[in-house]
Amino acid sequence: MLAVTNGRLFTVAGGIIEGGQVLLEGGKIAAIGVGLQIPRGARVIDAGGRIVTPGFIDAHCHVGIAEEGIGWEGDDVNEMTDPITADARAIDGINPEDQGFRDAVEAGVTAIWVAPGSGNVIGGEGATVKTHGRGRTIDQMVLLAPSGLKAATGENPKRIYRDQKKMPSTRMGTAALLRESLVKASNYLQKMAAEPDKRPDRDLRLEAIGRVLRREIPLRCHAHRGDDILTAIRIAREFNIRVCIEHCTEGHRLAQELAALGIPAVVGPLLTARVKVELRDRTPATAGVLARAGVKVAIMTDHPVVPVNYLPLSAALAVRAGMEESEALRAITINAAEIAGVADRIGSLEVGKDGDLVIHSGHPFDLMSQVDYTIIDGEVVYSRE
Repeated sequence: MLAVTNGRLFTVAGGIIEGGQVLLEGGKIAAIGVGLQIPRGARVIDAGGRIVTPGFIDAHCHVGIAEEGIGWEGDDVNEMTDPITADARAIDGINPEDQGFRDAVEAGVTAIWVAPGSGNVIGGEGATVKTHGRGRTIDQMVLLAPSGLKAATGENPKRIYRDQKKMPSTRMGTAALLRESLVKASNYLQKMAAEPDKRPDRDLRLEAIGRVLRREIPLRCHAHRGDDILTAIRIAREFNIRVCIEHCTEGHRLAQELAALGIPAVVGPLLTARVKVELRDRTPATAGVLARAGVKVAIMTDHPVVPVNYLPLSAALAVRAGMEESEALRAITINAAEIAGVADRIGSLEVGKDGDLVIHSGHPFDLMSQVDYTIIDGEVVYSRE
């Protein structure tokens, strides 16, 4: 058993507990509160009044499939040979030896959503994984896979396939291909429900899209500009599917629409320049505007666009631009967990959830604060000492 004592517990689920204790056993949170009896033989970490939070969650990144410092050999983000690669799975390209996993752990990022890139109209299935992976297999790190099907609107698909002289070369073509794929998958599901001798051959691509149509997983749609966000919403309503807007750069223009439809947004990355036309209205205020309107907001790094260890700094920038501090914390904990499909296991300090927590030297949104301990599944995986 591991006991964290004398902490200022930012539980996310139940407010702040001053001078609290967390007992971890069997990889889970066994108890949380004040004045708990510490069992004999337990390892004790005295937080000394420091802030203790749930492990942070990066709701959209490419750690492990965009490996750092090794060029093309480590680039497994986009299978840009066909605009529809729904059968591609991020889990098959993640290398747990990537430096990004170590950086994440040292910054208190204990879980991430790893997704294919935005080069294709449908890029493939993303996976929610723990970040303690050096020396372990990715299969041991997985929380949920698949946990979303990556799609993209806007500039990227049309640029890539225009160069290849394929469809799509326009935004209209991108939307048309997305609709066509959803219709094909719908027809496939109907045929697969027929008598066994009348069923078509198995099609992994259509199976993956079928999971979206059955609302088992969301379509997580890359969309920066307002018109692209509206296209994603339009198609989601047409097919009655769950959608999450990824990046949502101009989301502040559509906050009321997103809130009214209950559509979540994963905002970011916030630490980039306006490197393309789609980003000309980029502002760190977007996350706060959306949250105030009632949109469920998570914050991403899009690693390696922004290093994964800058996730808390990204949340701090959102606070500086007007987001409530408590909402920014939710954006990198429970909201991210809910969007990634794993809120039953991580995202808050609650009895029964995984023993993922972080002890900070100061406030996690303070630039000078450091992580003193990162604990995953009840095990200390990083200590600044």
